[in-house]
Amino acid sequence: MLAEIAAANAAFGVLKTALGHGRELYECSNVAKKYFDNKSAITKRVAAKGKGDLDAFMALEKIKEQEEWLKDYMVYGGRPGMWDDWLKFQSECKRDRDKEERLRIAKRRNTVKMLAQFITVIGIAIAVIPVVIYSIIYLTNS
Repeated sequence: MLAEIAAANAAFGVLKTALGHGRELYECSNVAKKYFDNKSAITKRVAAKGKGDLDAFMALEKIKEQEEWLKDYMVYGGRPGMWDDWLKFQSECKRDRDKEERLRIAKRRNTVKMLAQFITVIGIAIAVIPVVIYSIIYLTNS
């Protein structure tokens, strides 16, 4: 959790500096993606634990304040439509994260399924092998 907070604050610092020096949002898209991903992780933490996790809640409040600065800068100091592009960028990042999460879940499900099949095959083999050995012994003694 502290890592996400630190990463979000560092990314915001880089974004603020870059935008303040006249760079465009697309020029620092990797940093913006890190900022938004960490914001999302903190938001999920607050949603999961509620306002009982004071550190996460306060970090989320700080991020909201940082986003207000970004919004003001992009609306009044940036190029026309920059805030709308930022919102679209956040939407794309969320879609990418959701896709990665679905792929991770599907991969885990497939791994569990393969493990279950392996255990089933081993169980059947353990049950059948003594019967085969007994049958061979019985047939050779007859």
